[in-house]
Amino acid sequence: HICSSETAVDKDACDKAKSVSVQRPASLSLPVASEPGLWTSRGDAEVTLRMGESGITAEPPLTVNQMFSATVERFGDYAALGWKEGEQQKTLTYKQYYQACRSAAKSFLKLGLERYHGVGILGFNSMEWFITDIGAILAGGFAVGIYTTNSPDACLYVADNCKANIIVVENHKQLQKILQVEDKLPHLKAIIQYKDAIKEKRPNLYSWSEFMELGRDEPDAPLDAIISSQKPNQCCTLIYTSGTTGQPKGVMLSHDNLTWTALSTSQHVQVTEASQSQEVVVSYLPLSHIAAQMVDIWVTMKVGGVTHFAQPDALKGSLVNTMKEVRPTVFMGVPRVWEKMQEKMKSIGAKSSTVRRKVAAWAKDVGLQTNIRKMNHYHVAKKLVFKKVRNALGLDRCSKCFTGAAPITKDTLEFFLSLNIPLYELFGMSESSGPHTISVPEAFRLTSVGKEIPGCKTKLQSPDEEGNGEICLWGRHVFMGYLNMADKTEEALDAEGWLRSGDLGKHDDGFLFITGRIKELIITAGGENVPPVPIEEAVKEHVPLISNAMLIGDKRKFLSMLLTVKCQVNAETGAPEDELTPEVIELCRKLGSTATRVSDLTGGKDRAVHAAIQEGINRVNEKSTSNAQRIQKWLILDKDFSITGGELGPTMKLKRPVVVKMYKEQIENFYKEVPTPTTPDAPLAPNK
Repeated sequence: HICSSETAVDKDACDKAKSVSVQRPASLSLPVASEPGLWTSRGDAEVTLRMGESGITAEPPLTVNQMFSATVERFGDYAALGWKEGEQQKTLTYKQYYQACRSAAKSFLKLGLERYHGVGILGFNSMEWFITDIGAILAGGFAVGIYTTNSPDACLYVADNCKANIIVVENHKQLQKILQVEDKLPHLKAIIQYKDAIKEKRPNLYSWSEFMELGRDEPDAPLDAIISSQKPNQCCTLIYTSGTTGQPKGVMLSHDNLTWTALSTSQHVQVTEASQSQEVVVSYLPLSHIAAQMVDIWVTMKVGGVTHFAQPDALKGSLVNTMKEVRPTVFMGVPRVWEKMQEKMKSIGAKSSTVRRKVAAWAKDVGLQTNIRKMNHYHVAKKLVFKKVRNALGLDRCSKCFTGAAPITKDTLEFFLSLNIPLYELFGMSESSGPHTISVPEAFRLTSVGKEIPGCKTKLQSPDEEGNGEICLWGRHVFMGYLNMADKTEEALDAEGWLRSGDLGKHDDGFLFITGRIKELIITAGGENVPPVPIEEAVKEHVPLISNAMLIGDKRKFLSMLLTVKCQVNAETGAPEDELTPEVIELCRKLGSTATRVSDLTGGKDRAVHAAIQEGINRVNEKSTSNAQRIQKWLILDKDFSITGGELGPTMKLKRPVVVKMYKEQIENFYKEVPTPTTPDAPLAPNK
């Protein structure tokens, strides 16, 4: 057992342990290898931190409480959190924020929160979300974000898996999910609802003010004893991976994972400390996801920044209003957010007068050429156009715009670069506490995810002739393990403790480029390995009316593709509608089509659009590396992919297995007959 990866850190330690145990008389045998391993699957265990000899890797480890206290000491009277109640702007200073977290911790203890048990949080980003999260950690429990889009069963799985004693919900709608499954949660002791009045009183259900009142007069000593017993190498947060396959896994993050990663990230992207100039962040991405937690809670806390909460309907359209009011200095967007902004601006562009459009197009063209020429020095004249656009997006003082969590198209990157808004791509995963590489102005390459944050290392496992290998990660940001899943944890880490990402990538001059996911790799019937993302991105680039493209062809004789068209989205539900976006209608006009709806385009009804799509796909095929990589058939689906439809995960990641199931019939149709070779006079038509 001594040599299992759970206990021995390396072979030397292992051999030492053996020699020690040999010399000891049996009657005195003490436990050997008392040094904990690099990983564990137990919530109450400790791990050995991946510390280095010098520099940032040797930085003394901190608990969340130590990091928070240091910030309160330095920036206690600075604003920490901001939000709107009706038209009123509210704020909490760091002192008030910390006190509120301590009060919440005392209330949790009073409600019976046990050490190493979860506090589930189910709701949109808010001051209460942060206070619940940190209060749970201070009280010795685990902070556990639950996706707001989860079904009752999915909530049950997470709450049961982390043995949640308490669940905090936003409103009546989320409360219903928990009430439906509470009889299957033996550990659950209380539920707290933080927004809206409680509709029906029931035992062990508290409003936010009732909850905060519970611990207000409790003595400090019991809480302080728990806080001082916490160690940086113990678990404090669980992030449930939104598994595109199988049940989600609970990623255990230690205090050091959070506090050290916040330190390394803030140094790498050079966020400024509040004493110099206070950073401003807008919180709107799902906090159950590590990216939002790392940026909105931990990095911001590390430097004394202020986090403003967006409205719950942020992604349905209100985000830009919040942005204009708050004017963030740092902004993190998933690709879909940037794409939506791009579409919005293009549709405004499509409506504006020809002269203004020509000026804007010219300025963008000049801007793009200059920016590509001087990628490292943004000395482009700040054109009026650029300034207006920045103001319209609320990005006028934002020098740090990030994108991550899913692949972004080169088209979108170039669009924003041309407006003098470089998007800095980052790469990482829940299992690396968020970031691993981040692009910065001094080290920026279009389509690269940048270089490692300080103190972290990458190795590419078994690279092919083009240098593509599995990206493996090392550093103090690497997680402790998956809760109660030793086998899955062993799969995620190699024998030396490197984290295997499951992503394929290559290095060029120290820059990391992601080339695809190993699981997503299509292996055709002919044995050809085809990474789908580059082909899908190329189609979207050549056919601007396409919103989503998904390549099919695993174990098939040839490749085919499912396409969706950019359409309007229901402001209430976020569901895709039949109406085309203004930008697409404009494109259709140029092609000589009168289409205004998706249904006008499906089934090859619209000859002009059909021919234009085929034309774009032909261009992509011309560039393909081999015949096996050519798209032979395609089809426009009736509706766009969405979170509500189930094709996209909570962070807008394409759920390929789900799409394959949903459109099984259409896919089977592709492969019913042998495609005829395309000739210029007989263009290949997709199956009707």
